[in-house]
Amino acid sequence: MRLLVVEDEATQRRMLVEYLAQCGHDVGEAAAAEEALAEIERTAPDLVLTDVRLPGTDGVELIRRARTRGAGAEFLVVTAFGTIENAVEAMRAGAHDYLTKPIDLRDLDRAIQELGTRVAPAPPPAPDDPFAGLGHAMTALAALADRVARTNATVLVTGETGVGKEIVADRVHARSRRAKGPLVKLNCAALAESLLEAELFGHEKGAFTGADRLRPGLFEAARGGTVFLDEIGDMPPSLQVRLLRVLQAREVLRVGGRKAVVVDFRLIAATHRDLPALVAAGRFREDLLFRLRVVELRVPPLRERREDIPALAERLLRRHAARNAVPFRPLSPPALSLLVSHPFPGNVRELEHLLERALVLAGGDEIAPRDLEVDAHEAPPGDLREVVESLERSAIRAALARCGHVRAQAAKMLGLHDRVLRYKMRKYGIEP
Repeated sequence: MRLLVVEDEATQRRMLVEYLAQCGHDVGEAAAAEEALAEIERTAPDLVLTDVRLPGTDGVELIRRARTRGAGAEFLVVTAFGTIENAVEAMRAGAHDYLTKPIDLRDLDRAIQELGTRVAPAPPPAPDDPFAGLGHAMTALAALADRVARTNATVLVTGETGVGKEIVADRVHARSRRAKGPLVKLNCAALAESLLEAELFGHEKGAFTGADRLRPGLFEAARGGTVFLDEIGDMPPSLQVRLLRVLQAREVLRVGGRKAVVVDFRLIAATHRDLPALVAAGRFREDLLFRLRVVELRVPPLRERREDIPALAERLLRRHAARNAVPFRPLSPPALSLLVSHPFPGNVRELEHLLERALVLAGGDEIAPRDLEVDAHEAPPGDLREVVESLERSAIRAALARCGHVRAQAAKMLGLHDRVLRYKMRKYGIEP
């Protein structure tokens, strides 16, 4: 487990840190609440062990502020014998339990073991991880998503249409403590306002014509899990107000209902729109934007990460070969070069459509440039060295993928000496 010890007395803090490290935990430390808040945001610990009495901001306020910021850590407070009422106040603020000073290490061990059963470790990467084999930009995004997943913070995923915002939401949910709960998805641009309202908030029996039974909304259905609202920028203003209230109060009022229902969910929203510009135009609530953008994850467009195209193409071709019951056909080097130089205004979605069509219609053993609905003249010329390096990087990734990442075979396929390939892999940051 990853632990954080918050204690202003240096000797006591050091003793606890050393003991917990010897027990096999990854332990951080802080001497005050502000320092602790920064550490919680930076390292996302599973458990925070904090004294109630701290200089300046006390332990109770530390818990309140951490919870407000969406921290998913459990809190265990330490208090002197005569201040049990402070511990009770801390538990009301969100602490799991308390220990009294001087700390009995056996009690500490028992408390940590109990909390350990509540902390679900992040699952290992799946063999079909959609981020596997991609370049630095997407690898860094995946790492950030994993870090955010450990908290309960609301996440806003931004990026152009077709870049893959939904796979980021899937990753955050799958690696969160809510992974065993449902992941409920809704596209806010796909429904009329009245239908969207009923889907989100639910309705009581008889609330409107056709409401012949009580129906819980998505926020209730996602209890213990995650709600993913795609195209949040298209949500009507009246529903923006209702969503804001749900996020603030963590309770929902069904359409036609009189009694609020407590809900437990984590929200991930996504949009291709410029929300600050919509705020400036009066079409999106600024206070809702603040609530949504606790953490923003930006997915870069495909034209900014051309090095991903070989790995994406390989994955998409294999997926559609299985789905359409046709033989897998790899891209020929000229076809791959053509794709790498294409601007892809439709991003990964456009790439997928191009490849599926080519796979189904291609007549040879490989997909040739003529099988792709891409015109060579569309390729942006750019700086010659950049174009050459981009093509070289893509060719190396494609060769490695086709050879099962056996470098000697990839070097032979590319007509390079193994030493030269090793040098170029280091140059382009390609992992062996």
